[in-house]
Amino acid sequence: MTHTTLDTFVTCDLLDANPDCQVCAPNMEGKRFFSYGGHTQFGGEIVTVKCFEDNSRVKELLATDGKDEQGHGKVLVVDGGASMRCALLGDMIAQSAVDNGWAGVIVYGCVRDVDDMAKMPIGVHALGSIPRKSNRQGVGETDVTICFGGLTIKSGMYVYADNNGIIVSDKALI
Repeated sequence: MTHTTLDTFVTCDLLDANPDCQVCAPNMEGKRFFSYGGHTQFGGEIVTVKCFEDNSRVKELLATDGKDEQGHGKVLVVDGGASMRCALLGDMIAQSAVDNGWAGVIVYGCVRDVDDMAKMPIGVHALGSIPRKSNRQGVGETDVTICFGGLTIKSGMYVYADNNGIIVSDKALI
């Protein structure tokens, strides 16, 4: 048996060993997540944001220290209401996340600048990409309970994502 780390996990194996985890439903309501970052597998402690077509809070949070108490990168989970009309994350904000130690970003919505993001050492999962940026009006909530894909997610929980899917746990699995 191999030792699992944040660099070597597979969500299938984590779920087999921890069957009580929540699993993001694939193709929920005609939506599915795609990988856009340079890291296709990532995980960590969750910070939540709920915003609709306004990435002000996303930009603010990813400009802060993204490390947990053990020095591992956190994951920002964004409930963008599944909007496909504008992007909530682009290359400049993703680079800010990298610079501040975040492990990844999961967007229930769209991203942009995907070719640049694919070269960055960060995980990014989103429903799609679109070139239109969001309007910043300072709207959005942080550290709130969010729900999508059959998941109920709170800040302080843990998420693990790879090309197999997304799982959420109340405790760290690695």
